[in-house]
Amino acid sequence: MKNKRQEKILELIAESVIETQDALSEKLVECGYACTQSTISRDIKQLHLVKAPCGDGRYRYAVSKKQIEFAFVDRLQKILRECCLTCNSVNNLAIIKTMPGLADAAGAALDSMEIPEMVGCVCGNDTVLIVMRDEASALGLCREIAQVCK
Repeated sequence: MKNKRQEKILELIAESVIETQDALSEKLVECGYACTQSTISRDIKQLHLVKAPCGDGRYRYAVSKKQIEFAFVDRLQKILRECCLTCNSVNNLAIIKTMPGLADAAGAALDSMEIPEMVGCVCGNDTVLIVMRDEASALGLCREIAQVCK
């Protein structure tokens, strides 16, 4: 119920100008979601909604850019957490061992992170070879991956 309500909130604020929690509550009731002010307040916080200018000195609820970034980072961390078994470095190379068949997912997640020190990566069935600019970058990447995979 919570996920569907929060999806509806995102849909409502994208479709119309909603300036207050009361207005949001009214729209939710129209859509069949009766909830308290404290529930709406928690949803706003969890969705990282912000008040953005909409002209004439008025403000409306909008999705924060941070919310999009948080969702993306969470998804990448989940991919790495689910498929990575180990990460070791040798010189400027980082080698990730994954569960069989999941190296492509780990490599795609790493590529989408746009890591400045990463030159590129090559994926096999259960291994990702990452070429970093230097030895310190490779070691640092392995440490970060180990933290995510704990």
